[in-house]
Amino acid sequence: GTHACGVIITPEPLVDLIPVTRAKDSDLMVTQFDNSVVEEAGLLKMDFLGLRNLTIIKDCQKIIKKLHNIDLDIDAIPLDDEKTFSIFQNAETSGIFQFSSDGMKAHLKQLKPDKFDDLIAMNALYRPGPMEYIPNYIKRKHGKEEITYDLPEMEGFLDSTYGITVYQEQVMLLSQKLASFSKGDADLLRKGMGKKIKSVLDKLKPKFLDGCNQNGFDINIVEKIWTDWESFASYAFNKSHSTCYALIAYQTAYLKAHHPSELMAALLTNHMNDIKDITYYMEECKRIGVSVLGPDVNESFYKFAVNKHGEIRFGLGAVKGVGESAVEAIVNERKESGNYIAFDDFMKRVDLRATNKRTLESMAYAGAFDSFEFERYQYFAVDDSNGRSYIENMIRFGNKVKDSMNSNQFNMFGESVEASIQAPVPSESILWTTMEMLSKEKEVVGIYLSGHPLDDYKLEIDNFCNGNLSLLDNMYNIKGKSLRFAGVVTEVEHKLTKTGKPFGILHLEDYYSSYSFYLFSDDYIKFKSYLTEGWLLHITGLVKKKFYNDDLEFKISEIDLLAEIIDKQVRSVFLRVDLNDISENLTKEIIDLVNKNSGKHSLFLSLVDSINQYDVDLLSRNKKINLDKDFISMIDSFNNIKMRVE
Repeated sequence: GTHACGVIITPEPLVDLIPVTRAKDSDLMVTQFDNSVVEEAGLLKMDFLGLRNLTIIKDCQKIIKKLHNIDLDIDAIPLDDEKTFSIFQNAETSGIFQFSSDGMKAHLKQLKPDKFDDLIAMNALYRPGPMEYIPNYIKRKHGKEEITYDLPEMEGFLDSTYGITVYQEQVMLLSQKLASFSKGDADLLRKGMGKKIKSVLDKLKPKFLDGCNQNGFDINIVEKIWTDWESFASYAFNKSHSTCYALIAYQTAYLKAHHPSELMAALLTNHMNDIKDITYYMEECKRIGVSVLGPDVNESFYKFAVNKHGEIRFGLGAVKGVGESAVEAIVNERKESGNYIAFDDFMKRVDLRATNKRTLESMAYAGAFDSFEFERYQYFAVDDSNGRSYIENMIRFGNKVKDSMNSNQFNMFGESVEASIQAPVPSESILWTTMEMLSKEKEVVGIYLSGHPLDDYKLEIDNFCNGNLSLLDNMYNIKGKSLRFAGVVTEVEHKLTKTGKPFGILHLEDYYSSYSFYLFSDDYIKFKSYLTEGWLLHITGLVKKKFYNDDLEFKISEIDLLAEIIDKQVRSVFLRVDLNDISENLTKEIIDLVNKNSGKHSLFLSLVDSINQYDVDLLSRNKKINLDKDFISMIDSFNNIKMRVE
């Protein structure tokens, strides 16, 4: 493969010194010469690494400047800021460079870093090899393990890492101190160890032992130190490299601690093309209390932005089918002539060469026109007289207005033709269900923004679920516990095992998390009919050991449609009323409500005496009720009646 960031620097044209060719699918010039060959030929190989996080920091600074008129010098922030270190100590590091993985978060909670050196060390230690020293580092920092040194002279070089050799620079300095190595020999030792060049190490070992011996150090201890270095060297990290990474991480955490909305907007902008990343950062926004609003034609830009209330506004560029030129046309017109006051005003003003039918439809699906007078479904209502949708009719309207403006025509009454052109109105159409609206929104945005498919099933979730999908992230906490939760099917996969047996993967999402369930053999046959994208399911199951090892899994025992879970069997409905709230008027309203919603479910009136602290459930022997959305909505309108279903 091609080195990601390796650049060869030569004193004269490359083609005069080494063979080069053009890289596949690129205009880059590359050579097959390895870095060691290049260096032996007297050329210089440098690594120039591009980091997206530097752009994220700069974007965040721009948002801060625009919003608060503050020129934040990120290189001048204090390196002992308490709020910033609390981000690391509480492992709230989602979106923080190098510190966002679950494994790193687990270590941070134990380490409780309180100085910049801790971040440098963790960055160097958290990689294959040195990772095994992390528990020792944590114990020594908190005084739970004795800090020891092979030689007293080593303390001055290892005290910042609690006696553990973490960096290549420590090896270099110690070799100079113990064996009187020159700086050149020390660098050669670093290179030989880091790149596992046995010939270099074999050459330097006698020199190291002799030097230590001449300086009066115990040869047995010195032998041990060399052996430790040899095993350590294969994963030793460069401190200067780790420091740079730790600094970027600290700067990102500082922004998250002091400017969370601005940082999250910058993160979302720089991950705009990856819906998994957008979902991840949207969840983090929700966790830290930063509101993310849907796209809006009067407030959104191409990138994610922050409004004056500290809320993040979704970027129009993140909407599928909306190109940069269209957004540029919309934003430039808005800046020049003010906000759009209605959809016909928008269609009169915007450049329809850049903003085409697909762009307008995607924006309508995403809710970018929600601030106008029409509902989303109305933009797609078909006019029976011409078979065109409202958007298509409005495109013709917009073009007609622009043509008249260009011709400067006036009618016989002295007004411009433009003013006399009547804007079409949407035809009558069937209202979209919440699920239809959200599905179309997700189609163009990739996630549910203005709501969630589960919003209409609060009663079912409150009464028939005892958990959510996030619990499955750590199954050891719920081992042996029966769980019931609701979710929407986001994706399904039907596959074959290596032996040709069919199995399925059910991808489910709720308010808190998402999870993929694997269904094999009888389970696949039993539940296959529920593997339909967009369906809302109620799942019952148990966390137990797998039959072939000690790993835990969630074993599904039952799946039902969420919409049918109430009427699956006769339920007991409890209307809870405090004695102090009972009046003749309330009694009449309850009776009217029950009479209008006659059904099959048992009705209990649960009377509560909050003063004397007792309650009693009274079964209605001649009244049963129907649990539908209308009844639930009516109950919700009563402030003094609470309902539960069993």
